[in-house]
Amino acid sequence: MDRLFEAWRGKDLEGILYECRELLEDTNFPTVARWRESGGKVVGHFQVYFPEEIAHAAGMLPFKVRGAPIEAMQADSRFGSYLCSILKTSLELALSGRVQLDMFVTHPICDAARNLAAVWGRNFSYPCQILYLPQNANSPAAVTYLRNEYARLQRSLEGIAGRLVSDDDLHASLDVYNWNRTLLRQLYDIKRETPWLVSADEAYVLVAIGGLIRITAARAHLKSQGICVGFFIQLGYLDEQLSDILATRELLETALCQIVARPNKKQDKMRLVFEGGFCEQPPLDLIRAIARSCYVVDDDLLIGMRWILDDVELEGDPLFNLAHAYLEKSSYSPVQHDLRKPKEQMLIDRITNARAEAAIITAAKMCEPGLEEQVAYLHALDRAGIPYFISEFEEKMTTFDHMEIQLQTFVENLLFS
Repeated sequence: MDRLFEAWRGKDLEGILYECRELLEDTNFPTVARWRESGGKVVGHFQVYFPEEIAHAAGMLPFKVRGAPIEAMQADSRFGSYLCSILKTSLELALSGRVQLDMFVTHPICDAARNLAAVWGRNFSYPCQILYLPQNANSPAAVTYLRNEYARLQRSLEGIAGRLVSDDDLHASLDVYNWNRTLLRQLYDIKRETPWLVSADEAYVLVAIGGLIRITAARAHLKSQGICVGFFIQLGYLDEQLSDILATRELLETALCQIVARPNKKQDKMRLVFEGGFCEQPPLDLIRAIARSCYVVDDDLLIGMRWILDDVELEGDPLFNLAHAYLEKSSYSPVQHDLRKPKEQMLIDRITNARAEAAIITAAKMCEPGLEEQVAYLHALDRAGIPYFISEFEEKMTTFDHMEIQLQTFVENLLFS
């Protein structure tokens, strides 16, 4: 990760997680401000998925615009009443001056988000546009179409960055992000296999922090040592002779090494999957409250940052390879319609593969895609005989006692039935 965020360095795991939480919950987004103060350009991108590699290759900071637990004092007047909170608070971040961008990109994931670029553009002079991801993912022309859409985005970013982006730049950024995705997969492997080593809220902050800082690579150094994170996970502890390598590791790599070295003992908790965090994010305290009652062994929280499930090919046309990975090596969500990935079955597979005993099915208030998909999910879970807990959330929630009591009751009924 970039030097925009130094507070975690030299800390033990608890200190690293504390600093990450502090940064994640700071609604003034100091890393974005520092990047701009140093002369860097920032592209803000709305949920769910954005090809950050292209902005990274242009030397820009890709900033994930995911709302915040703030009051939409100014943004309220720009929107209708019955809309999800994330739309209003995202615009509020810009209107209030908490975040300053050089470009904003949204996606047609729902009717409200489709209009967000136009609303944003009426309030700011910098470019605001829509990245049109394929609506028909099953079309033979989908990859070529998306490749050309990425090329259009690249030209826009080049104009803001004041430099051309070469294929070599893109290949280098693809390699960096491939490594980062490898680390995220390792983190989720730990959640599934040994969830007592990392709680749901701890894993969440380690993923979310990537939307606030530039991803960089320590991969070359690791390769030179013949070491990879998978080694540490298989080993289960840290060898003292590797301590010198830890000093050069970046945030996620360092945290993973310390997580697998934890002496935590397995507790008698139920294994659950959390579904419904693909766009608007639940408060961190809500995730923490859930983790007190159960092990969250898989989820769709910030799924856009983990959308691509395998390495993007580095040989050949980088934009085509990135488009191909979006369509052919990807996860699922209510905002992508792909007949090869029926979402109800994908959820059942997620539960089965994580060996979960039940599911938490939730949605953000006023979230049209999430609430619509919730109905189909519940029917599929009923047919499969999988227990589920239904809830809804809003990013500005501050009290969770009632929900926590209900969840504890749900879990206890299953454990002792």
